[in-house]
Amino acid sequence: MNVNKKTLSERDICTQFITPAVVAAGWDLQRQVREEVTFTQGRVIVRGRLHTRGQARRADYVLYHQANLPLAVIEAKDNSHGPGEGMQQALDYAEALDAPFVFTSNGDGFVFHDRSGTGTQVETHLGLDQFPSPAELWRRYCLWADLTDADVRARAQVPYYDDGSGRAPRYYQVNAINRTVEAVARGQRRVLLVMATGTGKTYTAFQIIWRLWKSRQARRILFLADRNILVDQTRNNDFKPFGAAMTKITGRRIDTSYEIYLSLYQAITDNTGGAEEDKNIYKRFSPEFFDLIVVDECHRGSAAEDSAWRDILAYFGSATQIGLTATPKETKDVSSTHYFGEPVYTYSLRQGIDDGFLAPYKVVRIDFDRDLQGWRPPKGMLDKHGEPIEDRIYNLRDMDRQLVLEMRTLAVAAKITQFLKSSDPYAKTIVFCDDIDHAERMRQALVNLNPERVRENRKYVMRITGDDAEGKAELDNFINPESRYPVIATTSKLMTTGVDAQTCKLIVLDQHIQSMTEFKQIIGRGTRINEDYGKFWFTIMDFKKATELFADPAFDGDSVQIYEPKDDEPPVPPEEIPPDPPFSKGGEDALTGAAADLEPPFEKGGQGGFAADEGQGGRKKYVVGDNVTVHIVAERVQYYGPDGKLITESLRDYTRGCVAKQYASMDAFLRRWNSVEQKKAVIDELAAQGVIWEALQEEVEGKLGQPQGGLDAFDLICHVAFDQPPLTRRERAENVRKRNYFAKYQGAARQVLEALLAKYADSGIEPIEDLKILQLPPFDRIGAPIELVKAFGGKAGYVRAVADLEAQLYDLRQA
Repeated sequence: MNVNKKTLSERDICTQFITPAVVAAGWDLQRQVREEVTFTQGRVIVRGRLHTRGQARRADYVLYHQANLPLAVIEAKDNSHGPGEGMQQALDYAEALDAPFVFTSNGDGFVFHDRSGTGTQVETHLGLDQFPSPAELWRRYCLWADLTDADVRARAQVPYYDDGSGRAPRYYQVNAINRTVEAVARGQRRVLLVMATGTGKTYTAFQIIWRLWKSRQARRILFLADRNILVDQTRNNDFKPFGAAMTKITGRRIDTSYEIYLSLYQAITDNTGGAEEDKNIYKRFSPEFFDLIVVDECHRGSAAEDSAWRDILAYFGSATQIGLTATPKETKDVSSTHYFGEPVYTYSLRQGIDDGFLAPYKVVRIDFDRDLQGWRPPKGMLDKHGEPIEDRIYNLRDMDRQLVLEMRTLAVAAKITQFLKSSDPYAKTIVFCDDIDHAERMRQALVNLNPERVRENRKYVMRITGDDAEGKAELDNFINPESRYPVIATTSKLMTTGVDAQTCKLIVLDQHIQSMTEFKQIIGRGTRINEDYGKFWFTIMDFKKATELFADPAFDGDSVQIYEPKDDEPPVPPEEIPPDPPFSKGGEDALTGAAADLEPPFEKGGQGGFAADEGQGGRKKYVVGDNVTVHIVAERVQYYGPDGKLITESLRDYTRGCVAKQYASMDAFLRRWNSVEQKKAVIDELAAQGVIWEALQEEVEGKLGQPQGGLDAFDLICHVAFDQPPLTRRERAENVRKRNYFAKYQGAARQVLEALLAKYADSGIEPIEDLKILQLPPFDRIGAPIELVKAFGGKAGYVRAVADLEAQLYDLRQA
């Protein structure tokens, strides 16, 4: 029986032609073929206090050699398209999925694009009976990935860990895992992975280690981190399947009977005096003991050639070494890539936000008069401690370093409080301050401005810094989504890394930040999405112009060497975190007290080696009370745009831009609006571009002084994008009634149309386009749905009548 392919839908083409061709070529439909594979979640787009998601990316087919090892992408089209239609889209998907082979089809045959370079042609046409077999594509994949040696190939095919729950790595994690495992299988000894904070580096590391462990390429493995919380989270969560084969090095004791070892750098090194075997306990292992070392946050100590951390890697030099970081450090003398080599895979913050796996942010920038205009003390003025204040002009660079204006601290705390009260008083908030003293002053100011919340629970505001045992004890509660308190954490350096704050919705920058590495780490505290707790985006409130670093090409670009110290300068930039201090004593046992997580580079009670009352350069830190006022001179809200840049624009501007991208003129928009079977299609298309209808409606109606909820999408677009005067839904409905439009209908049909018009006036266009509306009041009082449809001569007649009603509603000539 001949089938007219032109009448078939894209799904019919897949079912009747593409899938049978793939199966006939030998592909296992259950194990190797997945259809309609959605591999991103759709970018979260924020406007005002609302958000929506853009379109997720979805491949029609992905073909696998085995689970999580993709070989090919197939893009299907209906038969009204040519067989090569969709190739560019398919290539984009294949590039993202690391699949070297791409096919498109309209049911007549295939167009095959070979990204691997292993064939004689880049693109060829194939008949339906010429689709390549799994063995053929795997052979070509192995050529592409340099897996031609049988032993290498076998090592690269060891399965992923599967706990049976259905959890599977995301596409970029698959890429990172496969590239790393294949690199190690080929004999690469040093491997670097760059993955943005919040993208699951630890889970990725677990799968890499699992596969290398199961293949026996690595029998004994050391996982190194620089924060105790990172080691404990790793052991209790992602690494849990290692079970009894795993141990954490504690108490400076070594037991060589395990296979998987987790350790702090500081727990196995010590630069103080004493016997050699007591200083660096890692030397109690033989140099050949470990086959694999995985270095978490490798941009920290292991990037510097003279660090104690690098000594560990040198000692176990025969082991394969894998570095993980969100922020590779690149200076003249401190380099992640110089040691590990170029990354085998990079997944950036920008890509994570575009894919919808990471939370976007909006930035609130606030400028104070004293920061911008400067302040000069009157001659002979004393500070609160009776110290004469040096006569010079103090500006933003000096605030909270050399000069403390208590009214400035209060103004910052007031803006934080105002923001939380107007949004969510229990939104997890991290306030980054310049030092421990600053963090304590900020805590006091926030406590005094939030007396009701503090009376509810004294831990509403907590200082979480390295010298405060009680504050550090609350860190787990702060990052626990189920724990309400603490809500606000004031800190300095302690929370810049290793804090998995999934529900953090506000990050406050009242800290001088000049290090791009530190800036990225701080921003990373807010980028996790937690849908269960309504965390889709976060706000950065900036008081010290730190967010100007967003404009730096290095923010989310390739690593570059930006700091070249002179001979007498340290290899680490002054604002960076040095690799070793303050961890100077005695392993993990020594890390349980105040020294445990002191905020590098600060020692107890002061800044960068200065006494508590001194600023940088040895100057005094002057404290000035409420006799010097501070005022806001500028405040603006900016959004993270699709191109990775911060943009300042209103909902109206954003909507106008979205409409302009879709429609060159009002006539083009009207043609589209009038031609679609359902207006919902146009509304949904613009929503996918980031138009948030509820927020736009509220803004436009507020400026027009109209009652809320009266304008529909059509008038919002015409008004915002094309400057047309809008009509409310009730005005449009009344215009239709005045034309005596219903005179040509009788009985139940007329009653139904009158009720639909009333429903439009109340609720908008979308409800009346849904046939199910006939089951609801007042239609159910007119008759059963089947009877109401018959009143129009059947379903086709009913659909035509509704379309005619819509044409009457949106007839601009009669408006």
